Amino acid sequence: MLHKFAIALIPMVLAVPSMAADNFPNNPINIIAPFPPGGGTDSMTRLVSKHLAESTGWNVVTENRAGAGGTIGLASAARSTPGGYQLVMGQVDNLAVAPWLYSNLTYDSVKDFAPVINVAGTSIVIVTRTDSPYKTLNDLIKAAKEKPGSIDYASPGAGTITHLAAVLLEQQAGITMQHVPYKGSAPAMADLVGGQVPVMFTSLPSAFGQLKAGSIRPLAVTSEKRSAVLPDVPTVAELGYKDFNVTVWYGLLAPAGTPDAIVQKLNAEMNKVLKLDDMKKAMNAQGAEPLGGSASDFAQTIARDRAMWGPIVKSSGAKTN
Repeated sequence: MLHKFAIALIPMVLAVPSMAADNFPNNPINIIAPFPPGGGTDSMTRLVSKHLAESTGWNVVTENRAGAGGTIGLASAARSTPGGYQLVMGQVDNLAVAPWLYSNLTYDSVKDFAPVINVAGTSIVIVTRTDSPYKTLNDLIKAAKEKPGSIDYASPGAGTITHLAAVLLEQQAGITMQHVPYKGSAPAMADLVGGQVPVMFTSLPSAFGQLKAGSIRPLAVTSEKRSAVLPDVPTVAELGYKDFNVTVWYGLLAPAGTPDAIVQKLNAEMNKVLKLDDMKKAMNAQGAEPLGGSASDFAQTIARDRAMWGPIVKSSGAKTN
């Protein structure tokens, strides 16, 4: 009798996750932007919140929890209740690079999250002033080979993905340049435009305004394919470094343990949002492109990039306590 009762319960138990997804959401969905207002991650999070809310009728809000390169916001999300109501906008820096950079990281970027969707991607762009003697990336590499260590390059900070892209280029091209780390893209860009530093590695959204103004010249983008917003700018791979591929991505995650049915519902709705013309235009205006795909695709991206950046972080010597 007990055996028959247990068998009868099985369909009811299996139905619980599905019922939870059917009723989801019945409370506001909070998305953490792990950086201050006004930056690229904040802008991307607010775009997602706005368009997801408009597309579904859900109540979706953005909350800024900044600090420690985005790791404070990620740690907070990892500790939250896994019900789909607390999400976070992670990126390559705090999911793939931070595990190698921070000795006291309080979350595991693979075990502590349920990836939902890879929202958007962009490239790093190598830029110089318009009056620079470097007309092409090969001009820069040639000069660096002739006088090792004589060329300064700026980045938004030691251990950032932009800094590591430069380290990777140095390794593949067999050159040595002098890294000048800044506390963010804005002061680095100001010094580039002002002539205090000749070259900068930065995310495309951070350079987009100055590129449109014509005050800086793009030498190359670091993605595998040319950027849709800079179609005339070659990739590093095109210029002789065929395996070179560094991209910046932003993706939504839930805490580990979030029911798969809810993750899949969020993924399906976000894929619809990313196909909207208004969303594409808004992202392009920031120098980014919508990505999308399955939750498992995003999980594979995180694992792949985490494995890739470990040895590069080690060779760069960057470390943050």
